[in-house]
Amino acid sequence: MVSLKPAVLAGLARHGIAQQAGDTPETLRERLNDAYLEDVRRLKQRQRSGEIPLREYASHVQELKESYPLLGLPLPLWTD
Repeated sequence: MVSLKPAVLAGLARHGIAQQAGDTPETLRERLNDAYLEDVRRLKQRQRSGEIPLREYASHVQELKESYPLLGLPLPLWTD
């Protein structure tokens, strides 16, 4: 198993992702990206249903993006 930095493990855990045997940084990033895309879809559905006004949608998208900082971190920096 690849040794990930503690901050990376914590960041993954915030989104319900735990490292399993056989996982690589690439597969973990893929799972994290899938979680992000699901959150984006849910957010868009909330906007379409009227729960989020269109004028506030961009700020919600930005907040969501900021909650996934690992997606902007190059994979070589994920490991010790």
